[in-house]
Amino acid sequence: MGFSFNFDPVLAESDLILHGILLTILLSGSSIVIGTALAVLLVALRSLGGRTVAFCVDAYVELLRNTPFLIQLFMIFFGLPLLGLRMSGFQAGLLAMTLNLSAYSTEIIRAGVDATHKSQLEAGLSLAMTRIQVYRHVVLKPAFAKVWPALSSQFVLMLLASSICSFISVPELSGSAAIVEQRTFRSFETYIVVTVAYLVLALALKLALIWLGDRLFTRRVRPTIRKGSAA
Repeated sequence: MGFSFNFDPVLAESDLILHGILLTILLSGSSIVIGTALAVLLVALRSLGGRTVAFCVDAYVELLRNTPFLIQLFMIFFGLPLLGLRMSGFQAGLLAMTLNLSAYSTEIIRAGVDATHKSQLEAGLSLAMTRIQVYRHVVLKPAFAKVWPALSSQFVLMLLASSICSFISVPELSGSAAIVEQRTFRSFETYIVVTVAYLVLALALKLALIWLGDRLFTRRVRPTIRKGSAA
């Protein structure tokens, strides 16, 4: 018995798939922004705080980096209500993605910060810069420039990991795909469309991050024309 592709029933549910794509973008974009900001804060606390603060940051990072994301998601969605903190599937997914990304990003950014030589810190302080100014201009920005490729890869992985949020009934792209499959009974065609959608999203994010890194960290030197040079 031969199999024939029929994408018409799946494409008829394009509104649902589009909604899933937009929710995936919202989840991923929000977690990337908030998670990166949290990671910067954690790196600063680890660098400028005492041993106790550094130990707490390291414990947080190791806990989240060495446990499955699915378990973290379930702990937040099913465990926090037992403590009286209830949230929607979207809120739980966003919180889980943010915490997970912040842990991995903290370790990546820390590697860039540790690569900064102490002489650069001393030079910044000798110019009457405050510790916050030194950390921002001398430490943090060069650190981001060093680790931007690794950080960008982590952002793309978090975009793809958003599919796990479908386990708590968040109607992002994978969750919408499950609904489309149930309605159309066209599993193969449904997941071909979803695979293409994830591929486009991942490549688009990758290109956007490359462009952003080029704008933020690549120095452009304008050519100077000396007088008397040949035309």
